[in-house]
Amino acid sequence: MKRAGREIPLDQLRMADFVRRGDMVVWPQAGAEPLALTGILMRERAEIGGFRAGIGLSLSETPAPAHADFVEFVSYCGSGTNTTLARAGLLEILPVPYSRFAEALCPVDVLLLHIAPCDADGHYTLGLAEEYIAPLIASARTIIAQVNDRLPRMAGGQVLSREDIDILVASSHAPLCLPPARAGTVETRIAGHVAALVEDRSVLQAGLGKLPETILAALADRRDLGVHSGALGDWLMTLTQAGALTNAAKVRDTGVSIGGLLMGGEALYRFAHENKAIRLAPTSYTHDPQILAAHDRFVAVNSALEVDLTGQINAETAGGIYVGAVGGASEFLSGAHRSRGGLPIVALPATVAKTGAPRIVGTLSGPVSTPRSEAGIIVTEHGVADLRGRSLKERRRLMLDIAAPEHRAALDRAA
Repeated sequence: MKRAGREIPLDQLRMADFVRRGDMVVWPQAGAEPLALTGILMRERAEIGGFRAGIGLSLSETPAPAHADFVEFVSYCGSGTNTTLARAGLLEILPVPYSRFAEALCPVDVLLLHIAPCDADGHYTLGLAEEYIAPLIASARTIIAQVNDRLPRMAGGQVLSREDIDILVASSHAPLCLPPARAGTVETRIAGHVAALVEDRSVLQAGLGKLPETILAALADRRDLGVHSGALGDWLMTLTQAGALTNAAKVRDTGVSIGGLLMGGEALYRFAHENKAIRLAPTSYTHDPQILAAHDRFVAVNSALEVDLTGQINAETAGGIYVGAVGGASEFLSGAHRSRGGLPIVALPATVAKTGAPRIVGTLSGPVSTPRSEAGIIVTEHGVADLRGRSLKERRRLMLDIAAPEHRAALDRAA
């Protein structure tokens, strides 16, 4: 579809001219959110009337309860600032695997992009995120792009021209960043257990948060590691600069780190600018279990809110509030199970930091995000439970061994 490619100054842009009552409006998540566009959208929400907003993990104040008077927020997760909406009962959750999030949002009426300035050939890239955004470009009724000269220009992935965009708006502001991960004693101990399992020449995937960041940073003494992940955090730069990450042993995308989203600090964004060793891709590629399984020694490192004694995983709700996601863990774990030498790892502290409540439990308090049939290696600060090929009785014993010592007797009795 050939589009107008019209430039409008930021101070003259009216979102109400393009967004209609009842529309579905979608934008990329985390630091890739086009803040100039979403800010105008929220200010004009009453004029537009009721509409739906498809959002990912948010780092901004866009998904505020005050904005829910005219906006129905729909997401795959309750993470980041989405938690405020979830606690207020104002977040509509799509409980789908992450690779199907784009499909679940369709039909999309207005797609907001956040892109870097074009290169010498007039080509734009999708800035910090492709994942669920790239598949929506062809079918969206209207595409409005915020062109930000402080966004990294990616060297590979989806390429757009002016004719692929309806409206272009110039801007200049730093994209939102994640604060640096500050590991405590518990995270460091878990990272040590996981690192002891990971061999040289492994291909890594990691979830979001302090714990996965700490785990991957502990692999700086390995050699010829590769990456095929959903999110790419600061650890990508840390491992590359340490000489541990080369992607040389990958059977696909040799020499290139693959991800759907850059999610870290300013240093990571600078590192990624025109870096040919990093390529972003849509979820249909980053989360495909067959592609993942084709890598030897594919190591999936994901977290959870709680795990029961049989290996069932809840990664979605805590205290009755939707704070997590189905996410891509089940797909990454499935790929690791089928990879030659793969490691399907779920890591979590044995207790809740603030309350001391157990996270290794007899009965889950929320939904089963990953079934016990896909359970692999569960790691806490107290050790490693490899559940692969184990009976329910054997799993119970292994899980009790990695539960917090003060909760083991009660768990044993309840089981």
